[in-house]
Amino acid sequence: MGVRKTESTEEPLPKDSVQDSATSVPLFDGHPRMRAIKSIVESVADTDTTVLIRGESGVGKELIARAVHTASGKRVGAFVKVNCAAIPRDLLESELFGHEKGAFTGAHRRKLGQFEYANRGTLFLDEIGELPLALQAKLLHVLQDFRFSRVGGHGLIDVETQVIAATNQDLEAAMSRGEFRQDLYYRLNVVEIRVPPLRERREEIPRLALWFLEKFNAQYGRQKRLQPEMLDRLRDYRWSGNVRELENAIRRLVVLSDGEKTVEALADCGQSGPPRLPRPMGAESLREIARRGAREAERKALAEVLDGVHWNRAEAARILKVSYKTLLNKISECGLTPPPRRGR
Repeated sequence: MGVRKTESTEEPLPKDSVQDSATSVPLFDGHPRMRAIKSIVESVADTDTTVLIRGESGVGKELIARAVHTASGKRVGAFVKVNCAAIPRDLLESELFGHEKGAFTGAHRRKLGQFEYANRGTLFLDEIGELPLALQAKLLHVLQDFRFSRVGGHGLIDVETQVIAATNQDLEAAMSRGEFRQDLYYRLNVVEIRVPPLRERREEIPRLALWFLEKFNAQYGRQKRLQPEMLDRLRDYRWSGNVRELENAIRRLVVLSDGEKTVEALADCGQSGPPRLPRPMGAESLREIARRGAREAERKALAEVLDGVHWNRAEAARILKVSYKTLLNKISECGLTPPPRRGR
């Protein structure tokens, strides 16, 4: 049974180079390990092999997946992303494989799954370690012959899809706990790409920071700048959130009136090594003072964004590039409350 041609909601990707496929973010130009990743991407370009991308949260796993897609013969099709951790478990099977009308309560019409939308393209399964065991078994069978049935359906559907998976979890430990299938692990891990954290490729930080600065200055019509000494301090920060954290920090720098102070507090908070001055008895250390200053800077920055969008929390979450739930938690942690409404 063939697949009906369906348009994807994904934006078309840039044309055919590894650099373009990473939306021009300079990920592959600096550190030798990143250049090695570029070489792997180019090597698998003419194959349909599955790829497993591993690395900490925020290192750019999706950018690598898009690079693989755009360098491959599947670039003429859609790049479809499914975050296995963001979709309720009881809906994930339908999300991946679709369902027929009447398959379950609320299934009022046929729904195509993401495998069908990714036909002749690439399906990116992010956070693959969060996939339930029962669904892991079905995914394994699909990866063996790329044939499946929709939920509640009987007809078999054939697809031609390249599958790329990503995780920040220790899958080997998950296998030992019985939480991840060994056979699925080996089916996915034909080609493995390990993306190093940003703190292990510090020479890239200034170039990435300037790239994000140029991007957000153009996006928001600003003229913010980063002085060389600030770039040095950003390079020394540990960046536990990796490229995503750096991107958000530079966005704050651009959109906030005192963004320079916010980023400066962040950089000061992250300086490695012991404080330069001895700690007097009973006094705060410089690190503790910096942390307190960073928290206050974060509170002030959050309040300014919320005021600027008249406490539209969804818009504030979009500007700050965090989830709506994270924003609500931050508002609570900072003790912020919306201003009283004016009487009509």
